[in-house]
Amino acid sequence: QVQLVESGGGLVQPGGSLKLSCTASRSIYSINTMAWYRQAPEKERELVADITSGGTTRYSDSVKGRFTISRDNAKNTVYLQMNNLKPEDTAVYYCKVYTAYGAYYWGQGTQVTVSS
Repeated sequence: QVQLVESGGGLVQPGGSLKLSCTASRSIYSINTMAWYRQAPEKERELVADITSGGTTRYSDSVKGRFTISRDNAKNTVYLQMNNLKPEDTAVYYCKVYTAYGAYYWGQGTQVTVSS
């Protein structure tokens, strides 16, 4: 079994914050880049942020300055801290991990809803 388990989604008001977590099974080895994607209804899945094994981060223009991606390699976990949330951030958020041997894995998705 190879699995990524996500948590931290929910319903928040505009301007609020959430922190998403994604933990990979210990059986996944040689993880390189870890990433967060999101998919809104009737929209294509898009890359939100990613972080390399060396700690280099990248963000989509729409979340830059509001979201922070981080990782804890000892816990096999990637996080997404989301601040100043906007209604347009509403989506299902998916984590993804890439390995050095060519495999990649998706989390099950967690719903984030930003509404007043």
